[in-house]
Amino acid sequence: MSYSNMAGDLRSWSHALVRISPYTFSAVGIAIAIGVSVLGAAWGIYITGSSLIGAAIKAPRITSKNLISVIFCEAVAIYGVIVAIILQTKLDSVPASKIYAPESLRAGYSIFASGIIVGFANLVCGLCVGVIGSSCALSDAQNSSLFVKILVIEIFGSALGLFGVIVGIIMSAQATWPTKAV
Repeated sequence: MSYSNMAGDLRSWSHALVRISPYTFSAVGIAIAIGVSVLGAAWGIYITGSSLIGAAIKAPRITSKNLISVIFCEAVAIYGVIVAIILQTKLDSVPASKIYAPESLRAGYSIFASGIIVGFANLVCGLCVGVIGSSCALSDAQNSSLFVKILVIEIFGSALGLFGVIVGIIMSAQATWPTKAV
């Protein structure tokens, strides 16, 4: 299949997508991985922290042990940073003649898709951990025997972010750039 056939009609989306540099897609994917992951962590910390502070008024004893929920939320941001570093190491320079080669496009699209998957998985994970952490703080203020039970559920919620990281790493394995001409 020749490149001119791959581009299709000049007014189509496929033509626009193959004209955008694969490095642009890669950079946007890496930015989404870290940016949306940090957004998820911040949102989770906001939800958990506000409930923790409010519940600590009634039961000050819960403050230190419920900080584990804030740490789980912060781990979501760290997942995004780790994947962004991994994705950044996948970038290689290619000659200008091969920048729009199918192999380059595939590499750029796979890094972009990995970044989107990791970013949005961590956004949902941050929200999940934040809501569960909030309920953990509120229920612990009422009945201290519920803390460990809800903490187990919070650990399962934080696994969502790890699933996104694993899928992102698997997808980024497809990112192989063309070799330079000898």
